[in-house]
Amino acid sequence: MAEHFESVERKDQAAHLGMWLFLASEVLLFGALFAVYAGYRVEFGYEFVVASSHNSIAIGTTNTFVLVTSSLFAALAVHAARSGRLRRAAGLLALTIGCGLLFLGLKAVEYGEHFRAGILPGNHYHYAALPTHAANAFFTLYYLMTGLHALHVTGGMVALGAVGYRAFRGAYSAERHLPLELAVLYWHLVDVIWLFLWPLLYLMH
Repeated sequence: MAEHFESVERKDQAAHLGMWLFLASEVLLFGALFAVYAGYRVEFGYEFVVASSHNSIAIGTTNTFVLVTSSLFAALAVHAARSGRLRRAAGLLALTIGCGLLFLGLKAVEYGEHFRAGILPGNHYHYAALPTHAANAFFTLYYLMTGLHALHVTGGMVALGAVGYRAFRGAYSAERHLPLELAVLYWHLVDVIWLFLWPLLYLMH
């Protein structure tokens, strides 16, 4: 424990506060994107509805189920760690990471379908069925928001993999497993952000 902490409890409190501040900065980042989306949605309401209908509801909804399930596994991992069952916690985190990989795989499939159709961001957009400026704006925001989210999913998987490995090696205990809890907290934020992206990008029509 560093000298500037009076006790282990104070150190844990500082770690929790730091994580919550970090999560708040992430909320501000995506909040700015949601605000931009809302502005365009007001200006191009009908066009955005039509453009959103070209996203795969099946893939978007399946990915929602996958991420919600992953949050369940992550929460169970924390419960297992608090009970001292560290290898069980590591296994549950592995399942969480598996869900994250499945999510990214399905997103890659959807991206591939869009690329083949000419639905690309910015100046590369050439989708013949919907050749409008508003549709271009929608899909540019779509790629920006889902791409940034995918990066967060990847970062969350790396964090969960690191704490999961340490849990498997017995580096934590029922009393001391704070890094695992903080990594899971971050993963929950990633899931919550998707719960906002899903209706905005897939269910609007």
